[in-house]
Amino acid sequence: MGFLLVIPLFLIRFGLLYAANKDALARAARFAPLAGREKVAYGLYQISNVALIVCPCFLGIKLEPPCLFGAGAVVYGAGVVLLAVSTVQFAHPSPSGLVDRGVYRLSRNPMYVAYFLYFAGCALLLQSVALFVLLAVFQASAHGIIKAEERWCLAAFGDTYRAYLGAVRRYL
Repeated sequence: MGFLLVIPLFLIRFGLLYAANKDALARAARFAPLAGREKVAYGLYQISNVALIVCPCFLGIKLEPPCLFGAGAVVYGAGVVLLAVSTVQFAHPSPSGLVDRGVYRLSRNPMYVAYFLYFAGCALLLQSVALFVLLAVFQASAHGIIKAEERWCLAAFGDTYRAYLGAVRRYL
């Protein structure tokens, strides 16, 4: 039954994003130019991403103990909601191309925060230590990609992005 947990990821990441703005799907697929260790981070990010999506398909959701199931459901639900909101807002950047409205005023990377919550919720619901380990690899490698994205945004948006960096936290 764990495969049911990954369905919303695809519906939001591809279906909702495409419905909100067809061009945003192509924009979301582009990665910033990578340098040095960021290339290794990108490889680990892709591998851990695939593993986090595939592994739940072979696991079952555990209802006991109820407190762990409840915590998992809340964290998973928060991840799904934040992913949906941040995806729709990503689809509608400002005229300059920078996404800095809505939840992007609270976090420069709400989609990455949403992925973390989403996969942490999956790990709790499936009670899988392996998923928690994969999530740690995913998060560490995502940080490397985020650094590359920030460098690219500084080059693309200049002082506007520099002000955004000073005003909004990277994660929370």
